[in-house]
Amino acid sequence: MNDPKDLLNLLKAVDLFIGLTDEQLQRLIDISHELVYNANDTIFAQGDDGDRLFLIRQGQVEILVESESGKPRSQVYLGQGQLFGEMALIDYGKRSATVRAIRNGTIVDVIDRDAFTRLCDEDKAIGYTVMRNMAVDLSFKLRHRNLDPNAE
Repeated sequence: MNDPKDLLNLLKAVDLFIGLTDEQLQRLIDISHELVYNANDTIFAQGDDGDRLFLIRQGQVEILVESESGKPRSQVYLGQGQLFGEMALIDYGKRSATVRAIRNGTIVDVIDRDAFTRLCDEDKAIGYTVMRNMAVDLSFKLRHRNLDPNAE
């Protein structure tokens, strides 16, 4: 996926960016940068400062949460077109999980919080749309968690 149109098309399919124009998506691409990880590389650890969002362009990652006993427990696997670390765009909290690549050649596109904030200051519609989509996602997760009798 080296063609810039491929990344644009990938962003078009991401729920967080629904409602953005091609031009606005291109502006997100312009502030992103690519990182490549190999199997077992830690992308970030639970408790690290959060300062950027990650979009998986290629490969797969595992999300692990440390239990009270200190043992990491796998929560979910994410692949192409999925995001992680998006809460770092709006708060300065610590990472709530560890993320590690599980395939060699895992490629992620990274958007730093400061660059995203500057972009939103320049184009308020981008910030509004992304934050609205984030609120919808959070609302969905909270609503369904409250309906799950097994949720902790």
